[in-house]
Amino acid sequence: MSEVHELSATQLVRGYRDGTLSPLEVARALIAHLERWEPQLHATWAFDAEPALAMARLSEARWLRHEPLGALDGVPVTLKENIATRGVALPLGTAATTLVPAAEDAPPAARLRAAGAVFLAKTTMPDYGMLSSGLSSLHALTRNPWDLSKNPGGSSAGAGAAAAAGYAPLHLGTDIGGSIRLPAAWCGVVGFKPSNGRVPIQPPYIGRVAGPLTRSVTDAALVMAALSQPDWRDATSLPAQALPWGEVEGTSVAQARGLRIGLLLDAGWGLPPDAEIVAALRDAAQRLQAAGAVVEPMPAFTTREMADGIDLFWRMRSWLDISALPAHRRALVLPFIRQWVAPAEHYGAAQLFHGYSQFAALRDATVAACHAFDFIVSPVAPCVAFAAEWAMPTNDPQRAMEHIAFTLPFNMSEQPAVSVPCGHSAAGLPIALQIVGQRHDDIGTLRLARAWEQLRAPLRAWPQPPR
Repeated sequence: MSEVHELSATQLVRGYRDGTLSPLEVARALIAHLERWEPQLHATWAFDAEPALAMARLSEARWLRHEPLGALDGVPVTLKENIATRGVALPLGTAATTLVPAAEDAPPAARLRAAGAVFLAKTTMPDYGMLSSGLSSLHALTRNPWDLSKNPGGSSAGAGAAAAAGYAPLHLGTDIGGSIRLPAAWCGVVGFKPSNGRVPIQPPYIGRVAGPLTRSVTDAALVMAALSQPDWRDATSLPAQALPWGEVEGTSVAQARGLRIGLLLDAGWGLPPDAEIVAALRDAAQRLQAAGAVVEPMPAFTTREMADGIDLFWRMRSWLDISALPAHRRALVLPFIRQWVAPAEHYGAAQLFHGYSQFAALRDATVAACHAFDFIVSPVAPCVAFAAEWAMPTNDPQRAMEHIAFTLPFNMSEQPAVSVPCGHSAAGLPIALQIVGQRHDDIGTLRLARAWEQLRAPLRAWPQPPR
């Protein structure tokens, strides 16, 4: 039998149902596995095993009564530290935060708790989620389990590392410009950014979504059935829909037949993708064509002006937040972040308005470019995992967005997008494929991703904790 940390969420639930697995024993096994990895990875914050074991005991009692709360009852999950869980503080990845226990669960956490999931741990993020990195002023450096000298990416840094290391089958992250998909790509796991509004979130913000990081598309669909339940606290959320999340598991390669797919290899700005990544994407396109899809090259549709305008607006927003802190707390913010926001002190109203207008410009350009296709495939990131100590692939605060050119557009266009592993570099680091669907076609996007899992070449074995 496989080790517990190798089992999927669907396998765990099957074992609970037939009595061959126990939620409490699963939790204990995963906690032991986490403790073997954690001295090297530093993927969790304020880890405490006892609350997780208490939740597992309650789940076990429900299964013994044949009264599970649903398809996630007893399944361990980690939650990114910016997703509130009652009684636990939200440090937001920075030493500048005053730690105050949250009064209630945020909507995604509330949905998971109602479904009976076991909250195994909170996972790390960089300061305010403003880096694609495991670097933080509060936490020890979070590292990539495939190579401890490499970065897991971010801002869902701990979630990506924990998923690749097998801390649990389900991990919850957030994404505003690539913060689920980028760590998923660099850590070799599935990362799903649903259509904006599909998963209620608090607080809502332009482009911000919550979504899962898992080892398989089937597990991502399983947890989406719970996460997509309505919550009145998010006024931007979509109306509740009874979507067939369960159909994703049974998808075959025939799902690709007849689809018109755009192949995007030039984002129009940012770092150009490495040769190994381009080769992996071309191989993916050939495999999709062989399965019956029509794959056509797609020209770049976003511009440097759009990227720079959004960068300017985000700098101003963060500068205002950081400037409002008392001086002694402001000094605790990661220096890279302070350097990035510093120019905003001198921005004028006209610059700010133009920057804000680029959100709509990027959205409209993305929707127009995608209109002719059923799906888009592209790189997730332009490079494989980079140095663990760096803030991002450029490690330059004045070039802070160069790595998100393939992910950012689909936050602004509100389209579902998923990062799915498609291979490894010559050095053994993961390479990922991004699949993007039309707005609200979350099911179709996951079904094509599930078909892709069956089309791709076999992947390398999961990394194991150091002995």
